[in-house]
Amino acid sequence: MIIGLSVGAFTTLHVIISLIGLASGVLAVAAMLGDRKPGLWTAVFLCSTILTSATGFLFHSAKIGPPHIVGALSLVVLAIACAALYGFRLKGAWRTVYVVTALMALWFNAFVAVVQAFDKIAALKALAPTGSEPPFLAAQLVVLAVFVALGVLGAKRFNPMLAQPA
Repeated sequence: MIIGLSVGAFTTLHVIISLIGLASGVLAVAAMLGDRKPGLWTAVFLCSTILTSATGFLFHSAKIGPPHIVGALSLVVLAIACAALYGFRLKGAWRTVYVVTALMALWFNAFVAVVQAFDKIAALKALAPTGSEPPFLAAQLVVLAVFVALGVLGAKRFNPMLAQPA
């Protein structure tokens, strides 16, 4: 049992929170690229992604591994994104800090989603049974390239001081 839920129920809850984080993150990035001020979807993205990372630590594990490292990095990046947005109100360099850290947080979630897809979907598992084969690496490189491109576009386009409300 984890926080009063069976492991299966807790896993389902964790996956639902993760999917909410991914979907709301896409909407938050779309608003960013459309030069709209962060609104509800940004708040949902940040909160659900924090919950995703935090709940990941509640799964039983005998040792610290890659999921713990990704979760810890994600929480650090999310803390910086929240500080840039809510504490420093995206003024000056904090605008770029927010763009980079928000996209890094979403990328961490997408990275884990790709890992899980290759682990849980039979056709993908057959292509990369250990998660170190070329199809897995290619998928992760494509995802990373998309996020780098979004980061460059976001840093150029997003100007919340001039933006319309989302």
